[in-house]
Amino acid sequence: MMMTVTMMMTERSFRQRLFFLLLSLCVLKGDCRYIEDNDVLKDEFYSFFNSEPRRETPQELIMYRRALRCVDMVSVEGRFTFTAEHPQLSCAAFFMAEPDEVVSVEYDSVDIDCQAGDFITVFDGWVMKGEKFPSSQDHPLSLRERYVDYCDPATSSRRSVRSSQNVAMIFFRVHNAGSGFTVTYRKLANPFPCNVISQSPEGTFTMVSPQQYRNCSFSIVYPVEVDISEFSTLGFRGNFPKWPTSGCASDSEDMVQLLGGNGLDTSKMVPLTELCSSSAGLSHVKVGCDNTVVRMVSSGRYVNKVSFSYRLLDSQELQRLRVNNVEDFCLAN
Repeated sequence: MMMTVTMMMTERSFRQRLFFLLLSLCVLKGDCRYIEDNDVLKDEFYSFFNSEPRRETPQELIMYRRALRCVDMVSVEGRFTFTAEHPQLSCAAFFMAEPDEVVSVEYDSVDIDCQAGDFITVFDGWVMKGEKFPSSQDHPLSLRERYVDYCDPATSSRRSVRSSQNVAMIFFRVHNAGSGFTVTYRKLANPFPCNVISQSPEGTFTMVSPQQYRNCSFSIVYPVEVDISEFSTLGFRGNFPKWPTSGCASDSEDMVQLLGGNGLDTSKMVPLTELCSSSAGLSHVKVGCDNTVVRMVSSGRYVNKVSFSYRLLDSQELQRLRVNNVEDFCLAN
């Protein structure tokens, strides 16, 4: 019973935190060129999470169904329908799966007027305040390839879009009352998670890069303490011969970074430490930032693995960071 209460409190905290993040949509710019203003009220947003799933009959596919709001966050698989009651010119829906899953968005039906300026665009990742997750440095696709526009003749034939990580989003604009669309959201297994936004402020995780030239980030949108317990590199002939160290050589291609910042884009965050190879007891750091990231940089020549745990900092720990820690750059902003 106590565990259930704790999980409910953690889930509510996460939703409240994302509420404030989602309110920042009104100042999106740059790559979020479609988003302008949103008139969603705080009470309306919290109501997104209060509705109970409605189950269909056993003869049908058991699927959660509900209306999609102009600004929404979706973490439950199901079928979601948006119908405009009046012109909705700047809407976005954020989809989130578990760390070891990816997002699949499938169009069931669409009734919009592309010629009149309506659109539905799926973005592979999240964008807030003009910052992207994953950053362009960490994503396998080019920025242009990450946008799939329903009204674009080049991509209009795609009725299903799959993300590269556990988050994705839809930008949409509908001018005519009564018009809209229905999408089905599914979660698909991902054997090698790379680039994750955590739903929880506490947990453990292991990222493995199977000889791929790419960077993988695990983002925790809380002030947390991170304990990196293992970072190993394995080649065809055994372990990569490097002594454990914090602070890597300038020519190092395989490493783990611990980053802190108040945005989503890892390329704009402050590096706290770098680790080049180890087996245990690598790093134990408290970070008082809105976003804490464990980032694994891989050259593609080795199988890299990083294991870590993290927990939420309490108010007293945050206060001590504010007073004593020279790395308290996030709390000062």
